[in-house]
Amino acid sequence: MRARLTLLAAARSAPLLDARFDDDRPLDDAGWRELHRRVSALAPLAAAELRYCSPSTGCRETGRALGLAPLAQPALRDCDMGRWHGLTLREVTAHEPRAVAAWLSDPFVAPHGGESLAAFIARVGSWLDTRPLDAEGSIVAVAEPAVVRAALCHALTAAPGTYWHLDVRPLAAVTLTGRAGQWSLSVA
Repeated sequence: MRARLTLLAAARSAPLLDARFDDDRPLDDAGWRELHRRVSALAPLAAAELRYCSPSTGCRETGRALGLAPLAQPALRDCDMGRWHGLTLREVTAHEPRAVAAWLSDPFVAPHGGESLAAFIARVGSWLDTRPLDAEGSIVAVAEPAVVRAALCHALTAAPGTYWHLDVRPLAAVTLTGRAGQWSLSVA
């Protein structure tokens, strides 16, 4: 059997320059406005047989606003950024430029004391590969853009560094079809 899984990036919770590591803020006004503009286009996702989300506030709010009533999945949480939790990239770069450079260039290091990029991708990939394949309907998961990027790296068996070259915007939807270790990207 082949699963059909749509990954939906949560609506915006902060402007890009104010995005913080491990941020658990609710959707901001711009995020709510965009979600309301797109709700009719995203409404078919509510027909999914299985509905999941990251445990973050923004993902839960996005899922509820779309009528998904998603089940929170700890494996879909954002990357654990250790001591960088709650800081912006600009703030961290100002205080730890070498650590940021190492983190951006080597997917196996975690200078912040949290999760390495490779470990993050593996965690999300493990969740992806354990989705039920006997569901007759589709599966939808609302997650942070970072989680969608990690899932794409895993599904496409791309090198971890590919993560930095994927641009997943709020409310972007990506569909994967397949099963553990054999995923295909479906572009509509």
